[in-house]
Amino acid sequence: MNGVVASAPGKVVLSGEYAVLGDAPAVCMAVDCRAKVKVGHLDAGWNQVAAPGYSSVEGRFVSAGESIEWLQGENEFRLVDAAWRTLRPFDKGCLSIELDTRAFFDVASGKKIGLGSSAALTVALVAALKQSNDVLESATRVHRLFQQGAGSGVDIATGVSGGLIEYRMEGASVLPLRWPDGLVFRLLWTGVPASTGIKLDHLKGASHRRSRDALAQAATNMATAWRSASGVISQFPAYIEALRRFSDEYDLGIFDAGHDKLATEAAAAGLVYKPCGAGGGDVGILLGNSNEQLDEFVIGMDTLGCRLLDRELEINGVDWERH
Repeated sequence: MNGVVASAPGKVVLSGEYAVLGDAPAVCMAVDCRAKVKVGHLDAGWNQVAAPGYSSVEGRFVSAGESIEWLQGENEFRLVDAAWRTLRPFDKGCLSIELDTRAFFDVASGKKIGLGSSAALTVALVAALKQSNDVLESATRVHRLFQQGAGSGVDIATGVSGGLIEYRMEGASVLPLRWPDGLVFRLLWTGVPASTGIKLDHLKGASHRRSRDALAQAATNMATAWRSASGVISQFPAYIEALRRFSDEYDLGIFDAGHDKLATEAAAAGLVYKPCGAGGGDVGILLGNSNEQLDEFVIGMDTLGCRLLDRELEINGVDWERH
């Protein structure tokens, strides 16, 4: 195996969060921060894993046949364990693997920003090990093993495809979309992370309620607007209201961490704001038809406890090259 460098973008979910688990459509866009993976040969008796900026631990493991034995770092590198068990690249000799998600961390505070780093890293790792961009199915399997079966796969699909996509969980269906003319956005960061896994576990154990059906219908309506690349702004208030009712009924806290106030203030200014990500999280998107309106809103954000993220739509998906 020649040395390989692979990368994949992060993401924000624009509509369909949670509803996508019931096979309603989700719309998601890739953002221009990328997870990177370097894989090369290692002249040693073990495989080596490093993650600069994430952990000071050096992972070491050996494999024989279908087994994998960690000498150190198993807890820190469960994603590598999941990839190795799924892909079984046993004939490649001992490897040096470097995982780099530093683009997903805030430089000033050191906090991770919720833009889908684990999914982006999964896509990049699988691409590096397979030396291929055709990794949707295998990366989805790796990520589900890593997350113990949780998640829809929309973040993996976005990392593979890049750009703006509509995604359905059934068959991992991906439809590339065009960004609507005249629609502008800013990504905002509250700095307060949320655990998607905990929220999904909470939802899994809850009984089916009417707000879940309403959210699925609202997600379908949003996908129709995104697909036609028109009417997105006018469709969002109904979707946000359905998402809020769903969050309240299932006690998910999607609009916690300042998102509720941001949504209210944005609506008063004639704009749209919603939290992004399958679990709410620390990132939201502000949408409108005027850059001037968005900039005016952003200037006044200091009192709302969040700040602007300098991130844009990333049109390119997973990529790899030999080095």
